[in-house]
Amino acid sequence: QGQLVESGGGLVQAGGSLRVSCVASGIAFSRYEMGWYRQAPGKERELVATVTDDGSTNYASSVKGRFTISRDDALNTVHLQMNSLRPEDTAVYYCNAKWGRPWPLEDRVYWGQGTQVTVSS
Repeated sequence: QGQLVESGGGLVQAGGSLRVSCVASGIAFSRYEMGWYRQAPGKERELVATVTDDGSTNYASSVKGRFTISRDDALNTVHLQMNSLRPEDTAVYYCNAKWGRPWPLEDRVYWGQGTQVTVSS
């Protein structure tokens, strides 16, 4: 029974920075790909960034060069450092953990409750 808890959301002015964090419990954290997703009102949830168990990262084009995802396996924590924030970054940010499994096993996926990030213009 895994649990993900986000923190660090808040209000920031355009051009500013914010770091959101996610602490996992009840899972073998180092085996999981960790990710951040976001969802704005009236829009679909979208992937922001992921980091694999071996540290490989990928980013949505809209945040590349501005956001950095990182993980600390010793603390079961994943961070998203957000710089040069824009109003269009405003969304609820969700933490995700995924352990891909081969057939016939099912992938194990967990979601956090989300944390609100608001960027004022």
